[in-house]
Amino acid sequence: METPHSRADDELDWYSARSPYKLADVFELWRYRQLAVILALRDIKVRYRQTIIGLVWALLQPLTQLVIFGVLFGLLGRSPVAANVPFVVSAMCGLALWQLFSQSVAGASLSLVENQSLITKVYFPRLVLPLSSVLAVLIDFGVACGLLAAIMAWYGVAPAASLLAAPLFVVLALLVAAAISVWLAALSVLYRDFRYVIPFFLQVAFFTSPVIYQTDVLIPAAWRPVFALNPLAGAIDGFRWSITGQGGFPWLTVIVSLPLLTVLLGGGLFYFRQVERTFADRI
Repeated sequence: METPHSRADDELDWYSARSPYKLADVFELWRYRQLAVILALRDIKVRYRQTIIGLVWALLQPLTQLVIFGVLFGLLGRSPVAANVPFVVSAMCGLALWQLFSQSVAGASLSLVENQSLITKVYFPRLVLPLSSVLAVLIDFGVACGLLAAIMAWYGVAPAASLLAAPLFVVLALLVAAAISVWLAALSVLYRDFRYVIPFFLQVAFFTSPVIYQTDVLIPAAWRPVFALNPLAGAIDGFRWSITGQGGFPWLTVIVSLPLLTVLLGGGLFYFRQVERTFADRI
């Protein structure tokens, strides 16, 4: 007589049948693309449900930071951006992309823990959860870009032809967020104290990334190769260049960050795949 298998046993058999060296099943993720969209829309609704000002929060955050750092650098008597670019415009370029990155990492890193009821009851590729969290922040990024366009119009800064390259650096920032998120999402399931590491990591990343300053203005030339080891630096430098069209293309930070991003993302997907089968038991 054949022994019946539970859903957990069938899922374990499915995991065992997979190749351990494959980073991600792209075709399977594509089959579950509608689930990713549904989860992203759910996150958006939950974020703005019963809020007083809704999407205005996406404007208040960068505006508050612009005022604080503008006053701070004014008191110091030094501008962290090129003289031919208004500080507000340059800083807003960095803050818009930083908001996209930080919200993606903050949401995706805890996506598995916060959706434990789904993980323990229904099978789907677990990678869908952090990816859907990344998609959910695109609306806030669109609002921030609208604010950036208004600031540029106020200061009379016209977009350059390099604006066509801006989507490439947005994708680069999303890839950096995804690479870090898959690591933190998996580690947050296995080790619950990682939820306290995430805010500290984002705080450190903010000041070690060229968010409110330009790399070639504030960072000494001797330290720029080390600074470029931050994969987010290439995305922010490139996005700022594409929006303002000022200065040369940030070859150093982009070229150094790309291979590091490849290693970080590949390693994160490999680790996620190795521990994915234990999520239902450990969560």
